[in-house]
Amino acid sequence: MASEHDEGGSGPVAAPRDGTAATAATPDPKTAAAIAAAEAAGPQNGETVRVDSWIWAVRLIKTRSLGATACRGGHVRVNGERVKPAYALRVGDEVRLRHEGRERVVVVKRLIRKRVGAPVAVQCYVDNSPPPPPREAVAPAGVRDRGAGRPTKRDRRETDRLRGLEGLSSSRRDAGSRP
Repeated sequence: MASEHDEGGSGPVAAPRDGTAATAATPDPKTAAAIAAAEAAGPQNGETVRVDSWIWAVRLIKTRSLGATACRGGHVRVNGERVKPAYALRVGDEVRLRHEGRERVVVVKRLIRKRVGAPVAVQCYVDNSPPPPPREAVAPAGVRDRGAGRPTKRDRRETDRLRGLEGLSSSRRDAGSRP
């Protein structure tokens, strides 16, 4: 007779005999322990979590106060509507966050209150964000070889031309020739 606590088996998971790893079906033991701790610290059935706390807990932003500021500034939307920091978030809600020049679109899978590690945080939402824009492949202007000495006037003009500051150079000359 099995008790209600014996669901899913309590013994160790044996590796398959064909030589393949069993990691695809079961997460890393440390990650599994962190998930269990996050679920234990999370809200019980029917409870909710503040949106600013949740976006901080799943590592979409660095601090909870930044999350509250983003909510007040209208950068956080839940199911298409602007929300206040204390908005009650539920499983299945779609959260849109504009932060650092990028829009993140996530669907809530699990509610947590405490900040967790990145592997656990990723399992708390489904990321539907568009891919980040490609970084511009621009050679850094003004980087000089070590030991090359102080740049000459000609070097400065060339770096200004590379940066697109040609008009600034002529305004510097005009300012210097005034009485």
